[in-house]
Amino acid sequence: MKEYGIAFLWESRQSKKMNFFRKIFQHRSKATPATRVVLYTRKGCHLCDVAKETLRQHGCVPQEVDIDEDADLLARFDRCVPVVEIDGKVRFRGRVEKRLLRRLL
Repeated sequence: MKEYGIAFLWESRQSKKMNFFRKIFQHRSKATPATRVVLYTRKGCHLCDVAKETLRQHGCVPQEVDIDEDADLLARFDRCVPVVEIDGKVRFRGRVEKRLLRRLL
């Protein structure tokens, strides 16, 4: 039976812990190519700018749609922009939660 020093066992145990936590907390940083992201926005909306930046940080290139140019969209999303639609489903209204966005992508 081999004898290992305490330092070796400590380093081995620490590296196993770090690998465990890396696996748990790693996330996909880019959306899959099949993911279609639409950002419903309007001019002068600071939350829309924040939502767009958050989507870009997670690897998404959203298609931006100005709701003021379409009467149907204006009636539907008048007071709740930004609205983020992922693969045809409305996922966020107002603010984009980063944790949920990572799960969806």
